[in-house]
Amino acid sequence: MPETWDIREGEVALDRDPSEHPDAGVVFIGQIRSPWMRREDCPKNIGRARERGQGATIELKPEFAPALAGLSVGKPIIVMYWMTHARRDLLLQNPRHVEAPRGTFALRSPNRPNPVALSSVVITSLDAAAGRIGIDAIDCLDGTPVVDIKPWLETVDIPPG
Repeated sequence: MPETWDIREGEVALDRDPSEHPDAGVVFIGQIRSPWMRREDCPKNIGRARERGQGATIELKPEFAPALAGLSVGKPIIVMYWMTHARRDLLLQNPRHVEAPRGTFALRSPNRPNPVALSSVVITSLDAAAGRIGIDAIDCLDGTPVVDIKPWLETVDIPPG
């Protein structure tokens, strides 16, 4: 593991880092430009990021810019991004905001075997030729790699009931 990690009471970690034996490759299509330079300053979730009222920008690699065709300002999108500073070995986590440890898959924590985060955001500006999307908010550090962008669709993305 690249860093030494503290274990909180009740937490359980794997005996290895799952990234040591990957099953598949991931292509980063760009990066997020956010106002957050330090982990201590970064909002813990997209709701808190919106409360701070600071937008961000997604900058795609030039070869992916044509894939923005069909997006428009004011529309929501789902951004998937790779939390490069997250732990990948925790099975049970003990976050400060809950009463007892929970399984990683019951949390939105960035600490997970594959540190993929996702947020539903709103497009505030769009320069498709330059591969740049302005978004209303984000909860990750500046330079965070982007894994994918998907349109948010009401008929698909709202759970039944």
